[in-house]
Amino acid sequence: MPGKKPTFNTVNHHNRIVVTCEHAGNDVPSAYGGLFHINPGILSTHRALDIGALACAERIAAVLHAPVFYCTTTRLLIDANRSLHHRKLFSEFSGPLPGHDKEWLVRNVYLAYRNRVEKHIRARIRSKVPVLHLSVHSFTPVLQGRKRNADIGLLYDPGRIEEKNFSRSLQIELRRQTGLCVRCNYPYRGRSDGFTTALRRIYDSHRYRGLEIELNQSLLGRDSRRPAEIADTFCRALLSMIDAGTRDGR
Repeated sequence: MPGKKPTFNTVNHHNRIVVTCEHAGNDVPSAYGGLFHINPGILSTHRALDIGALACAERIAAVLHAPVFYCTTTRLLIDANRSLHHRKLFSEFSGPLPGHDKEWLVRNVYLAYRNRVEKHIRARIRSKVPVLHLSVHSFTPVLQGRKRNADIGLLYDPGRIEEKNFSRSLQIELRRQTGLCVRCNYPYRGRSDGFTTALRRIYDSHRYRGLEIELNQSLLGRDSRRPAEIADTFCRALLSMIDAGTRDGR
């Protein structure tokens, strides 16, 4: 019908999916290496990066033939998944840095990454292609002595009905295909400060859906093949759900 808004299931999914990974690595520019001399081991922990997330993000993008964007600078310097005003944008390591160093990190790490992603999403939307943004993360299985009770978390804004329905359908399909414990808005809330939250303020749900995928690091394991296996399983469930929705006209 002329003038009708394109829906997510009337556009080829390969053209509309964008994959990102905000906590992809633990890189430290040489100028800031001294910040971690006292505690270099922290750069290998979940506090520095989302362990296994980049491998999963790249695999998901490859299977779905989607573009992938990632930030490999450690979030202990600057957190690419926080808003510029957020109190945890800088960590206890980078917080004491002078203003010009923080400005350098904002310009050359944070904005360099986020502007690249936003430019791509903006171009898709201007071309009348609604975007499904998959932001891939991982979480430590135990935090402050408390076990996290999920294998996969799907984070969305419950106030956006299309996003909610999409996430709940994906939850059901993942459970059906894998038998894993898949929870919605766990271990974090979908409305919490983050990249997807920021983009929702710009684009309505007809043009943009943001879904944070949280993977339990114990699920990924130490085997280098495991992230690819989990990513493949996720993609099978996602494509099954999209195909079913297309057949049903949803």
